[in-house]
Amino acid sequence: MSKAGHVDPSEWVDRYGDYLFRYAMLRLRDRSRAEDLVQETFLAALKDRNSFSGDSSQGTWLIAILKHKIVDHFRRQSREVPLPDGDPSDSPGEPFDANGHWTAGPAEWGGNPADLFRQKKFLEQLTKCLAALSPNLADAFTLREIDGADTKEICKVLRITETNLWVILHRARARLRECLETHWLGRRPEVET
Repeated sequence: MSKAGHVDPSEWVDRYGDYLFRYAMLRLRDRSRAEDLVQETFLAALKDRNSFSGDSSQGTWLIAILKHKIVDHFRRQSREVPLPDGDPSDSPGEPFDANGHWTAGPAEWGGNPADLFRQKKFLEQLTKCLAALSPNLADAFTLREIDGADTKEICKVLRITETNLWVILHRARARLRECLETHWLGRRPEVET
């Protein structure tokens, strides 16, 4: 460690590498891309290390750089792969009837959601379920629910309308719910008769 508790840049990879990689993997679901962005983060931090003010920890500063790299990745990706406008026939069965009542409510997950989220096995399954989504669904969900980005920012990054975003988020949540109920809770999907 150097002065004021800062870690020497030569120790960043050992100290922060795994954490940054896990952070990137959860958002990107692509090992190679996550590794690349973590490497780009370290290079950018090394280049701009004199601009680090010390108002936060170096780990927090590195995460902030990585967040920007991830958002830039989503922007590039949205320019390369156009998102569909949202065909209602593509969405899973509607959970509400004509009167707005649940047709089949969500399964009881048990326990505190925050405790479940912290469980490593749950995070592994969530990552698998996110990876099974199409890129547009996974990216929108990740930006909104994991990174906490607001609607305007997500629409700008993904180059979509607010209406399209709500359709995409609805589909992503429905598919994640189904995947987690099947693979995490062991509940089999109901067969329509």
